[in-house]
Amino acid sequence: MIYDFDEVIDRTKTDSVKWKKYAGKDIIPLWVADMDFKASPAILEALDKVTKEGIIGYWQTPDELIEVTLKRLEEKHNWKVPKEWLVWLPGMVPGLTLTCMCVGNDDDEVITTVPIYGPFMKAPIAAKKKLVKVPMKEVNNRWTLDFEAIKAAITPRTRIFMLCNPYNPAGTVFTREELQTLVDICVANNIVICADEIHCDLILDETKKHVSIATLSPEAEKHTVTLLAPSKTFNIAGLGCSFAVIPDDELRAKYASMRYILEPMVSAYGYYAALAAYRDSEEWHQQLLAYLRKNHEYILKEMNAFKGFKMLPLEATYLAWIDIREAGIENLAHKLEEAGVGISEGEMFFDGKGFIRLNFGTPMSNLVEAVRRMKTVLELK
Repeated sequence: MIYDFDEVIDRTKTDSVKWKKYAGKDIIPLWVADMDFKASPAILEALDKVTKEGIIGYWQTPDELIEVTLKRLEEKHNWKVPKEWLVWLPGMVPGLTLTCMCVGNDDDEVITTVPIYGPFMKAPIAAKKKLVKVPMKEVNNRWTLDFEAIKAAITPRTRIFMLCNPYNPAGTVFTREELQTLVDICVANNIVICADEIHCDLILDETKKHVSIATLSPEAEKHTVTLLAPSKTFNIAGLGCSFAVIPDDELRAKYASMRYILEPMVSAYGYYAALAAYRDSEEWHQQLLAYLRKNHEYILKEMNAFKGFKMLPLEATYLAWIDIREAGIENLAHKLEEAGVGISEGEMFFDGKGFIRLNFGTPMSNLVEAVRRMKTVLELK
């Protein structure tokens, strides 16, 4: 079956967060990480089935979803996981906060790299921890970890390192060697790694392969909480179904006991959409990747054609990270909105001043029109 990712769906009359932000304005929203593509037919059919059953009560994790998830971890991550290690959650963000709450004591320290997805900054504060930020660095045309800076930031009170792999917003797929270096540092200092891997199925660079950091060694596994979800890949983030893989028995018990005090239970819609995504939507996923790769090629060329703009090739995600520091344009986001294009300002990602993030998970026609509008306020090189 051929899926039509060129179909333009009118979302202006919905309460979509992405589109409602510019309600009543002729602005193409390319900001929040929400694609403008229909979910796969299998997912839509699963949602319809839940609706037709007519009773929307509390739900437990379907046995088949557990089986499909374990099979996926083994086949795609080379990771044989006992089912007891899975803790189901209503989202990845609650998983970040729970990890920060369950590891260490008040005023202990959590390290993460910046710029980074905003909740990485908020979760430690919500858990009464001290946040320590370490800048990413650019090496050989890609963003990566500064290991010397990470080691220098560690103190006797450091308890957690929060990792985003693939990286949001820079699109990096960390190599096995990079991840092993991080593991060595964290194991030596008894630091738990909280790994957000929800973009792992959105690899654009076909020479790269996602490696789950927990799979590197038994020591890495024991020191890691891995957060995964079908949400970004299959465009079902609004349904709220994620899971954590926690090998450490004590930490997992504490984590599981706190989750429903702080969070809602996962709904039948979330569970069955996840099952349909993982079990029945692989062909949709592969066609999506092919489409996103073309969009990435287009936006990479067009962004680098603007004077003072610099976009490095992404290895993963559908979120372009663009350096505009040399453009010398004040209030760029406002100027782009006036031209009819809505992007995310770098400041949203903490220490991302001088950058913008652009979501190219949308029909190509939207991107072409957005670039045309951008050209009305930006100079070409």
